[in-house]
Amino acid sequence: MPKYEPKIKYTEKAKSDKGTIYMGLVLFVVIMLVGTVYNVINGRADAAPKPAKPALAKHCVKPAAWMRAHHMKLLDEWRNEVVREGKRGSIVVDGKRYEKSLTKGCMKCHESKARFCDQCHHWAGVNRPGVEISCWHCHIVPNQPHPAAKTAGR
Repeated sequence: MPKYEPKIKYTEKAKSDKGTIYMGLVLFVVIMLVGTVYNVINGRADAAPKPAKPALAKHCVKPAAWMRAHHMKLLDEWRNEVVREGKRGSIVVDGKRYEKSLTKGCMKCHESKARFCDQCHHWAGVNRPGVEISCWHCHIVPNQPHPAAKTAGR
């Protein structure tokens, strides 16, 4: 039985592909490093915003650190209780009564959406395409007319 010999012959060109592969890998690593360094310099490496403390209240319904991390959970719970279950009312914290309402509760102390909500949401990357904050579809932004009022006059 004849011995099988492959018909592929190694040439100088085939040996030079190794250098091309290494250069491609180096280029890939450099591109990834440039992107990473760019994000560290221009990305969210800056400190979290520190919005001004409300003048009307000394504390919130929960500690500030908890509110920074979980305020959406609280707002969702309140929305479900008030809108879906009809349990309107308020909660009492340290003898002070707070309404379960974004505009009548939270926004009484945090009066500026731009200086409070938007500042932190922008830093956290929440105000980006594809991510929608639906609070203001129903609630009126303080000191601004509701969008429905513009179309009602037509």
